[in-house]
Amino acid sequence: MSKLPDIVGVKEKPLVSVVVTTKNEELHIGNCLLSIREQTYPNIEIIVVDNASTDKTKSIAKKYTDFVFDKGPERSAQRNYGMIDIAQGQYVMFIDADMILSQKLVEACVNELEMGYAIALYISEIILGTSYWCKVRRFERNFYDATVIDSARIYRRDIFCQVGGFDEEIDFGEEWDIDKSVKKIGKIVLLENATHNFNSGWMFAEFVVSLGINPTNERNVIFHNESDFKFMRYVRKKGNYAKGFNKYIEKWGKTDPDLKRQFGLFYRYFCVFIEQGKWEKLLRHPILAFGMYWLRFLVGMKYIMRGKGEK
Repeated sequence: MSKLPDIVGVKEKPLVSVVVTTKNEELHIGNCLLSIREQTYPNIEIIVVDNASTDKTKSIAKKYTDFVFDKGPERSAQRNYGMIDIAQGQYVMFIDADMILSQKLVEACVNELEMGYAIALYISEIILGTSYWCKVRRFERNFYDATVIDSARIYRRDIFCQVGGFDEEIDFGEEWDIDKSVKKIGKIVLLENATHNFNSGWMFAEFVVSLGINPTNERNVIFHNESDFKFMRYVRKKGNYAKGFNKYIEKWGKTDPDLKRQFGLFYRYFCVFIEQGKWEKLLRHPILAFGMYWLRFLVGMKYIMRGKGEK
């Protein structure tokens, strides 16, 4: 944890707690934590909550922070432990171990939240990778910003605690679930991701360029490293996710407007890609659009087949 020096007459910047959940992430955790350490914002504590890793994840994490803990059985419990029980920050952010923060991200988040009109923020996510399917995933993800398919990444900690954190009874859909609870209290808005050039001293500039990102177009974003993307592994994973949505659906009801869009064919396959002029992207990138719809179709079939199997 780093803090501003105590200077008379200078108000200390609010502490931000960044919580990273891990399980056997030795290949990614170093870059993730280093990207947090390299933030321009001066008052951050890094909290790693590990779930019984058998590789070098924890030993690598301890090189970057003293706050490395063990907690299971799954990610909601890990996040709640880090963001409620351990975190001391006024703001709490959660990320995954295969994510890298752009250098000015936390600073931009605090500036936005300190304005007072939002209590949580959506943050744009850019998928890293140079393969065709990585490009498809990157193309797809940029349609979801601040929609019901998106979910907030940083919250006022008092609000996060007020709603009880993530519902640990929900296997999948827990991020959508907490957003619905938070929206009853205040606004979640998309972080302003103004374009600026990469800082010449940022050590990840060449890395993200090597994985397909334009170096002159850095934004306040989270880079998600999916460079090892495997097509069928992804489809199977999403199919497994579908098995855990029932508790989320039961909690809010199938007629809930957000759920009707999150699980409905019309919105998930059409509206989210064409609303607010986004249809122009589909026309400009037909090859990526084809791949995106093929991927969505297979994931959708996994969900439908799983549902039939339960009846």
